Amino acid sequence: MNDEAAPLSAGSEAAVPGPEAATPGRPADASSMTSGAPSLAGAPLLRMDPHIHTLASDGVSDVTAILEAALARGLDAIAITDHERIDAALAARDIAAGRGLPIDVVVGEEVTTRNGHLVGLWLTKRIRPWHSMKRSIAMIHEQGGLAIIAHPLPPYPLCASERTIRRLMDEADPIYHPDALEGFNPTTARMRWSRKAPALAEELGIAAVAGSDAHQAAKVGSAVTLFRGRSAADLRIAVAARDTAWDGRAYTWQEQLHMFGRQQRKNAAAVRDEVRGKVLRDGTGRDLGYPGGRARPVRFDRTAAGLPEEVGS
Repeated sequence: MNDEAAPLSAGSEAAVPGPEAATPGRPADASSMTSGAPSLAGAPLLRMDPHIHTLASDGVSDVTAILEAALARGLDAIAITDHERIDAALAARDIAAGRGLPIDVVVGEEVTTRNGHLVGLWLTKRIRPWHSMKRSIAMIHEQGGLAIIAHPLPPYPLCASERTIRRLMDEADPIYHPDALEGFNPTTARMRWSRKAPALAEELGIAAVAGSDAHQAAKVGSAVTLFRGRSAADLRIAVAARDTAWDGRAYTWQEQLHMFGRQQRKNAAAVRDEVRGKVLRDGTGRDLGYPGGRARPVRFDRTAAGLPEEVGS
């Protein structure tokens, strides 16, 4: 674990900076949003960060630190979206629910496709990488999840192109249609290509959302999606009705370079711990950022997390 793993409680205060020079997408106030869901009329405006990474993939913070930060920022919901895995997301969801924390945790994954990165929310099982984006979206929908194209438009292999997005929306079967685009992602927001994403979403008739794409706890909530509702589940209604807004700020190049350095140090420590565990044959490996995440084979340790064992386990 790193130095951010403070004891978790609903009233705790994590050291999380406030947004600098907020960059709004759709104006982030309820009066500017036109609800397509009468049942949610008068519902509060919720704040959700739907794109967060942990130690389990390329992040540097454990799930405890992530939850601390989300609580400190007053978020109503988050999604853990590690690359190619959902184990830390499942652990975070169980910890939040088991401790009665006032935050919804959605199980997600950032999937690497042949056409760019794709965020899946409300997943029940991992989506394997390197399928086409079309097939990956279908697999997310087959699980009942939402498919969101991450940081679209920059001309890099990890970003979906406008051509790819238009082809998906031209598919006759809606199972292949993305549910939303990231209209704002702090890691690419300073790029001229990314600034076109909200207009593209508007033209194609799909929702635009935002998430921090945080790789450390201190950045959780740097960008958030706003929507009417009483729980994270109401994001589904908001996306279908295109009734979303966001607030956030772009990361500076200095922040991103600093993050890259921390990731390299984390990766070096991970290799060391994996090798050490294999040489000593002591049943340990790199830290995946949740109780039981150093054990091999990996198994979420509910007792170590302070939770009762599940019935029948």
